[in-house]
Amino acid sequence: MDNNYEKNNKAKNDLIEWVKSIAIAIVVAIFIKTFIFNSTYVLGNSMYPTLHERDRLFAFKLPLYFSGPDRGDVIVLRAPDNENKDYIKRVIGIAGDKVEIKDGRVYLNGELLEEPYVAEGSYTQVYDQDTWIVPEGQVFVLGDNREEGASKDSRYFGCVPLKLVKGVTGFRYYPFNHRFGKI
Repeated sequence: MDNNYEKNNKAKNDLIEWVKSIAIAIVVAIFIKTFIFNSTYVLGNSMYPTLHERDRLFAFKLPLYFSGPDRGDVIVLRAPDNENKDYIKRVIGIAGDKVEIKDGRVYLNGELLEEPYVAEGSYTQVYDQDTWIVPEGQVFVLGDNREEGASKDSRYFGCVPLKLVKGVTGFRYYPFNHRFGKI
């Protein structure tokens, strides 16, 4: 009888340990996804040639708690024009910057912006406006694909409040080819 009792007690203790381990793993996963990083994937070609359709990326949240995104960072943001959608764009201007688009070229604070990430010979279209002063707590973003109509970005919806920024991308983990790695 004692042997049976010990077996049942051990099985019960093992089950409790398994349940605890699974619960801790779930809590840690939720913490990481909520506060540290998330995974996202690319739909569309607004960031071409930097990112391609179906690329999978890590979006890090930690920079948002300390300094926010910086010029040149590729970010994931909740779409200002559709709250059920996310966009991936490049930060061109931060608070206080003046962004101008003249003759298809982007100027930041009066200086021509070197953009090695756009296709050679790209022409940056403008719509209703060609000059923006980035307000405090916002960023100006553009897609790397500057073909007409290829990217909904700050030219279309204006500067983006930092509260819409979900993460800073920096690493492509799929596909496993020459594009794998740092963005």
